[in-house]
Order: sequence, then structure tokens, then C-alpha cells
Amino acid sequence: MGCILKGGGGLYSRSVVGAVVLAAGAGERMGRRPKSLLELGGVPLIRRTLIALSGAGVDELVVVLGHHAPAIAPLVETFPVTVVHNPDPDQGQVSSQRLGLAALSQKIDTVMVVLADQPLLGSADLTQLIGAWKKRPEGTEVLHPQVGGQRGNPVVFSAAVRDAILAGQADVGCRQWQAAHPDQVHAFETDNRRFTWDVDREEDITRLREATGHELRWPAAWARNPLTSA
Repeated sequence: MGCILKGGGGLYSRSVVGAVVLAAGAGERMGRRPKSLLELGGVPLIRRTLIALSGAGVDELVVVLGHHAPAIAPLVETFPVTVVHNPDPDQGQVSSQRLGLAALSQKIDTVMVVLADQPLLGSADLTQLIGAWKKRPEGTEVLHPQVGGQRGNPVVFSAAVRDAILAGQADVGCRQWQAAHPDQVHAFETDNRRFTWDVDREEDITRLREATGHELRWPAAWARNPLTSA
């Protein structure tokens, strides 16, 4: 049985964590290829992300698909996840985020929104982030990692924020909520740069290799003919 000790060390009650993984984008800056299918060590990023979340003890997983759903879905559906399809992903990331939040059950008290293109994040990193959330300053409703002044991901927030976002206008997501409530947002300062690595462009793949030695590769089908492989 857990207990809550405010303002000190000790034991913390267990949060019931739900994660929304955003994988609906077209990958315009990657030649309209799905970034989540990039492979590190032969494992697609979308699977690495789900494995990391499971290893961190996340209780509920929702994956939002849109563009490239036929190519990504087979890699996702072997996991115990809820798959949500965004019928109009061109509306932007907020629309996917809201669909994912709505798919989480009401038992969730902590929400994590995760990008599917952060290649270096593992279960230990996500466990560190959840630990920072449990130890957050009083009054914090949203927490994000920050490394040397650079904002990172994933972002973590309360169920109350989830409910407020869903009750708001269709163009309101977590970032808009934070802008309206800056006093309730906490930057978790860390030197863990895995929170800030993502891949948006081809040059990011090169940059990752040169800086870390990690090589991202496209699956053979997408490397041969990326525009017609899905």
C-alpha cells in the first residue's frame, strides 16, 4: 500500500498512466515517408516506442494513426493497444492528440503524450520522467523535460488537463493549454539528451549518426520507392 508524502522524500502513490503515441503524420519533410517506420538496430521506431512504454509500466496505450496507417498498423496491433484512426490528419497534430486523449479510459490519472520519432528513448528514460512527475512541485499540472534550455518530449499532465482540453475548442491541445496556464507548467531540468532527439528531416538521420553513432535505416520497401510503398 502506497502513501503520499508531500514536500519530502519517501513513498509516493502509484499513478495510473496512460500514453498517447502520435503516429499520424505524413512525413512531408522525409519525402512523405512514415518516420515511425525508420529502424534502429532493425527495430522500427514505433515498436521501440511501445516496448519502452510497456517497460516503464505505462498502464494504457493509445496509438493514433492517419497517413500511412496501412503500413504502420501491422506493427502496432500485435501490442495490447487501442488504435485510433484520424480521418483527417491534415488538420494537424492537435486533432490527433485530442482523438488519442478521448480514447483513454477514465481510470487514467496521468497522461503522457509521446512522439513516435524519438529514436533513443528507452524504458529507463520514461521511468525517469514518470518519477519526476510524481515529485513535481505543488500546483504543477503539466511537466516536460528540458535539457540545457531546450524543451524535450514526452510531455506529462494530469487527467484534469486532459478533461479541460477535451472540453475546449477543437483547436486546443496541450501546448495551447500550457500557453494559457504557464504558472501550472513545470520544466523538469535534466542532462538526459535522449529527451531532445527526434528526426524530422533526412539531415537529422545524419546528425544522429555523427553525434551518437546510432544508424537509422529505412525498411527496404520505403528506401526503394517511398512515395508508393503504402
